[in-house]
Amino acid sequence: MSFEVSLHEEASKALLALDASVRERIIKRIARMREEPSGRHLQHGVDFFVEEVGQYRIVYRCRENRKLIYFIGKHKDYESWYSSKRK
Repeated sequence: MSFEVSLHEEASKALLALDASVRERIIKRIARMREEPSGRHLQHGVDFFVEEVGQYRIVYRCRENRKLIYFIGKHKDYESWYSSKRK
């Protein structure tokens, strides 16, 4: 199954702000996400999934054949992002 992968505006800005070498690794991982099933849940019962690229995280939602990326950043930052979304 093939997925359409797109980035939320916030994730797009975060991706562009990264170092070129890190950005390249994340772009390669995003490209692989098009052909792979969803990763692990961010937390049991939460509608977000997470992919790991070294110390960076890609957080997204999967709906039918579409994956929408909401967050790209370091592990510590994604915990903060997730906490802000739960409020």
